[in-house]
Amino acid sequence: MTSNTVSSPNHQAAQAALGAAKARFIANNPLSKAQHELAAGALPGGNTRSILHTSPFPLAMKQGKDSYVWDLDNHKYVDFVGELSAGLLGHSHPAIYRTIHHTLTETGLSLGATTTHEHAYAELLCARFRLDRVRMANSGTEANLHALAAARHHTGRRRVVVFSGAYHGAVLSFGDGVAAPNTVDREEFVVVPRYNDLEMARRVIAGVEDLAAVLVEPVQGAGGCIVGGREFLVGVREAAREKGAVFILDEVMTSRLAPRGLGVEMGLEPDLVTLGKYLGGGLAFGAFGGREEVMRVYDPRVAGSLPHSGTFNNNTLVMAVGKTALGEVYTPEVCVEFNKKGDRFRDRLREVANGSRLSVTGKGSLIGLHFTEDGMQEITCGEDVKEKARPDLRDLFWFEMLEAGFWVTKRGFIAMILGTPHEDLGDFVEAVKVFLERHQAILIV
Repeated sequence: MTSNTVSSPNHQAAQAALGAAKARFIANNPLSKAQHELAAGALPGGNTRSILHTSPFPLAMKQGKDSYVWDLDNHKYVDFVGELSAGLLGHSHPAIYRTIHHTLTETGLSLGATTTHEHAYAELLCARFRLDRVRMANSGTEANLHALAAARHHTGRRRVVVFSGAYHGAVLSFGDGVAAPNTVDREEFVVVPRYNDLEMARRVIAGVEDLAAVLVEPVQGAGGCIVGGREFLVGVREAAREKGAVFILDEVMTSRLAPRGLGVEMGLEPDLVTLGKYLGGGLAFGAFGGREEVMRVYDPRVAGSLPHSGTFNNNTLVMAVGKTALGEVYTPEVCVEFNKKGDRFRDRLREVANGSRLSVTGKGSLIGLHFTEDGMQEITCGEDVKEKARPDLRDLFWFEMLEAGFWVTKRGFIAMILGTPHEDLGDFVEAVKVFLERHQAILIV
């Protein structure tokens, strides 16, 4: 963005509105401010999860119940963060509470042995997502790391193709078209510069020697809730197979969008699938599975197999809670209706945003909000947004949605919670409409 653009009357007005909103935020949240300053004495920056840090300081939440959260200053919010899609079931769902209590009293926690709980949940995961075999982990990050290790061992190769805007875990991030500084084995990743560009993907994949795997999200979650086209994803799969590489579909977020995950819904037939987030019922969880031929690399009965350890991989609490979450609460029927509800909600947001600098992306219950200079509506790649992004308007929106009683991520990611009342969704649409009208001088294209 040029200096002339930054100094334009539109940007000056936006900065003035943002400054006022930030001042109100500081005045309205003294206890969160004090907590942040206190936490900085024990944690770098007062934080142990970087994505949750916001300037001038993050809000500190003290309680969650159903689809609501309360901060230390006792403000109540409708929760649209949804624990970045892991909190799909809301806070303290009664079925989850019962399962936790029963498991603690009847079984106990980690027993240092195999249990019937892990088999029961594995069987459900295999049936639901059409996997030959599955193994458990503690996060989506771990799931992707172990899936990549499986692909490398199975093929005897090392390199991996990913896509700009991809996030595959805490140490597997490619948001700016390059591997983030903390990405493991950085030199072994090749990044396709544009998501949803099949011809470019084919060229890149075809040109990589020693290719072990192609790893892709069917919807780029952290990348802005940008939906991958079926032709693109099928084409990427075929390009991977032509090279003899393992096609890995990252469904850590997106398995919630269809009864059997988007891979099955779109007919992608991945070699491996990675899972996590809500599948732990609110507890830390990850899993990876797929074709028996590839998953066999982790079979300890096979000579030369890979080790896969983890003290909490099969802890009884997560195994039991996850099975309840997927088998009793988020059934296929519930999944279908919930994501229809998300589609309707997104359509209403798009309607009120029409003609403004706000654009809405996503699928089902995962939604992305973008503020751009020209209000672009067709967003198929994060690269299209970067040069036109308006972070000032994004931040102004975040501050004012907090004032209106809605907890959303600053980057504009919404992960809906299952039990959110229709009235709260309607109130949010109205709050967005009021925001756009209040600032129409800087928001109308």
